[in-house]
Amino acid sequence: MNSQVQRVSGTGLPLRGDDIDTDRIIPARFLRCVTFDGLGEHAFADDRTQLNGEHPFDQAQYQGAKLLVVNRNFGCGSSREHAPQAIARWGIGAIVGESFAEIFFSNCVAIGIPCVTASHEDVLALQGAIEANPSASVSLDLVNLTAEIGDLTITVTMKEGPRQAFLSGMWDSCGQLVSQGEAVQATAGRLPYLAWA
Repeated sequence: MNSQVQRVSGTGLPLRGDDIDTDRIIPARFLRCVTFDGLGEHAFADDRTQLNGEHPFDQAQYQGAKLLVVNRNFGCGSSREHAPQAIARWGIGAIVGESFAEIFFSNCVAIGIPCVTASHEDVLALQGAIEANPSASVSLDLVNLTAEIGDLTITVTMKEGPRQAFLSGMWDSCGQLVSQGEAVQATAGRLPYLAWA
C-alpha cells in the first residue's frame, strides 16, 4: 500500500476570509451522520445558501478543484473531524493557507490532506492567480515546499514531523496496520492474555 503524498496537483479554489470556523465548514446539523459519506455536498452549506450560488464552492469555474487556498486561522472553533472530512469528500486534496487551527490541522493529517502555510502576501498572490485563471493547474510540492501556478511560485512551510509522515506514507496509521497484518497476528499469538478466554 503506497500512502505517500509528495505532490498534489489540480485546479485551485480560493476561499477568502480569516477565522473560518468548523461550524461554517460543516454546520452542526450535519454531524448526526453515522458515516462521513455525503458530507461533501454539505460543505459550507449555510455560507453557500446565504451567498445564493456566489460561494466559491458553488461557482462553476471551481468545480473539481483539488487545492483549497485559504487565509488566517482556518478551521478554528470546535474540534469536529467532520470539517476536514466534508472538505475532502467535496474533492479537496490539499490546503494552502496563512495559518490553521491546530486540531483542524491534525484532523487533516489523519485523513491524508496536507495543510501548508505561506505568508499573507503569497497566499493573496496565489488566490489572485487562481481567480485570474481558474482552469490553470496548481501544484503543491511537499518535497521542495513550493506551490506554483503558471509563472507564480511561492514558498510554503509545514512542520517537519507531519511533512515526513506525508512523504513516507506514515500518516496513514490504518494503512500501516493493515499492511502489517501478519506481524500483528504473530504478536497477538505471543500475548498470553489473548488466550485467557
